[in-house]
Order: sequence, then C-alpha cells, then structure tokens
Amino acid sequence: MDARLAVLASGTGTNLQALLDHPVVGPWVTLVVSDRGDARALERARERGVRAELLDPAAFADRAAYDARLVDLLRANAIDVVVLAGFMRILGPEVVRAFPERIVNIHPALLPSFPGAHGIEDAFAWGVKVTGVTVHLVDEEMDHGPILAQEAVPILPTDDVGSLEQRIHQVEHRIYAPAVRAVVEGRVKLQGRVAHVLEEDGNDG
Repeated sequence: MDARLAVLASGTGTNLQALLDHPVVGPWVTLVVSDRGDARALERARERGVRAELLDPAAFADRAAYDARLVDLLRANAIDVVVLAGFMRILGPEVVRAFPERIVNIHPALLPSFPGAHGIEDAFAWGVKVTGVTVHLVDEEMDHGPILAQEAVPILPTDDVGSLEQRIHQVEHRIYAPAVRAVVEGRVKLQGRVAHVLEEDGNDG
C-alpha cells in the first residue's frame, strides 16, 4: 500500500533514522518537521531526500497559531499519519482533532508510569527495577492515549542513566516502526482505550 507519513522531531532524530531505515515504513516518510533549526533530524531527512521543514515557535504569536500552521502544512502534504519522534512540544487539540487516532508517539517508560519529558531519568531516580518503552496513540492528554506496544527494560545494578538510556533507545528503534506500520495498515482496533493490534495475518498481536 501507499501512505504518507510526517515525522515530527526536535533533536538528533535517531528514532526518525530507525523509521527511515525500515524497509516498509521508510518509503512512506514524506515530510519531517522540527521546531528547532539545529535539529539533526532535519539533516537526516534531507540526506534521504525527504522534505524537511522548520516551524520555529518564535515566529508565531502563540501555540494556537503554531498548531494551525502545523495542521495546514500536514494537510498541504496530504499526510495520512503523524509520527512523533522526540518532538518536544505538546500538540494542541486542533492538531489532535485533525488526525484522530492517526498520531503516534513513543515514550521511554512504561506508561502510565513516568510520563513527561524525563521518563528515563525519573524512572532511574525513583529506583524502579523495571522500566521500558511505550508506543501509543496521541489524544488530548499528555502521554495518555491507547497503548499500541510496550516492552520492558530492566534497570541493572550497574546502570547509570546513560547506559539505561542506550538500552531503551535500542528497544525504541526496534519496536516503533512495526507499531506505526500497524496504524497505517488499519490493523489497530480500539475498544474504549484498549488497542488491539492485529498481526499481518489478521490475528490479535
């Protein structure tokens, strides 16, 4: 099938790179948007011949104006699914409502534990023995939407934040693209806030 994905990223773009490198999902990525001009993610997009756009928040009067321009950009590029890959801005209701159940996020903790911008550091500081990665649909609350995939990552006695972060990123890079692919292919069935992800043969996964 053919699809058009937009990836929103603020930083180095390693999850973007994992998506670009995926044999099925990679060709679907047609637009990368960042809120930071120095984001390595923009360079990664250009290196692959993918359109890269900077939307600088300083150029807009408020968040609503920023979100309206983002929606216009996504619609102008006929985007089907929006993928967040380290995008450090909270999407407002206008964006979420424009792409209902078609915005996907990845979070470096086992939601609903440790939401927010510092999931790895918060889990480590709390002293939990297991943390992990969550892929979820985006709704109008932060780190709240239906969960598509989760994988646990143990916190080892020898870990520091850096080593834990490295192992979490390895999981992120492995599980994100398959979850995004399931959304694009219509294999996510919602019952309330519970997401059932069907395997490619149609069975529950």
